[in-house]
Amino acid sequence: MLRFCPTPMLVILSASLAILNTAFIGSIIIICGLIKLILPKVAYPLIGKLCNQLMWCWSEINRAIFLLVNNTEFVIEDNSQLDKNSWYLMICNHQSWADIVLLCMLFGSRIPMPKFFLKQQLLYVPFVGLACWALDMPFMRRYSRQYLLKNPEKRGKDLEATQRSCEKFKSSPTTVINFVEGTRFTPEKQQTSHSNYQHLLPPKPLGIAYTLSALGEQFDQIIDVTLAYPGTTQQEPPFKALLSGRLNKVVIKIDTISIGPQLRGDYLQDKQFKRHFKLWLDSTWQNKDNYLKNIIKN
Repeated sequence: MLRFCPTPMLVILSASLAILNTAFIGSIIIICGLIKLILPKVAYPLIGKLCNQLMWCWSEINRAIFLLVNNTEFVIEDNSQLDKNSWYLMICNHQSWADIVLLCMLFGSRIPMPKFFLKQQLLYVPFVGLACWALDMPFMRRYSRQYLLKNPEKRGKDLEATQRSCEKFKSSPTTVINFVEGTRFTPEKQQTSHSNYQHLLPPKPLGIAYTLSALGEQFDQIIDVTLAYPGTTQQEPPFKALLSGRLNKVVIKIDTISIGPQLRGDYLQDKQFKRHFKLWLDSTWQNKDNYLKNIIKN
């Protein structure tokens, strides 16, 4: 709608509106989270529903900002049948900060409001970190192999955090989103990770395996989402293109995967299950990479 405006003006306008939206809605969610600390546990579900509704409002305002500055063509290949009263585990490739905005926009009215697995460092981002804490999103502290060798007592702490978060999700329908690559894709990260994929980083199976082990019987399905932003470049990545009104096309493929006993097991102790699970995830990621090759080529 406002694409006729100069690009710097669009960036300032869209970024300012997004920051104001996040600060305002985030502040209310944080207040709700603090109130929850002093209320009896019987009130937690009610506060949780209110926080989820506020997150939906945040997502809808972002949608309005997005449409105000962009005229994006959405190409959606949707092979799913989803329900707001079900439990889902969503796995998705991670291309950009725009992924979070788009996933909330696309799915916020179709499934329970998403809960993201977040890096511990995001807890300290103003408004965002504490709002995500109030929404019961799990924060994961990543330890390097060298650190764990020196501090073996820290081994398994991420898994304990996952288990605690999963316990909270059992009381009401929830969507748990896991960016299985663990970080956003860049050509530099692809090279340093020795990725076998052209448009993806290697998937990290431990977090998703443990989530399925802890909550697998409650999840109705896995939602497998593939995101692509044809036409974006390293010089103008998707999030910058979104803010500047030049995100011309987004391609989304949505599939569902049934969760059988073959996807639930002891990843740490059962070597046969570990091998089977890695093969399944690698195959899923290879199919995703093949799809992205065709999209980006065209």
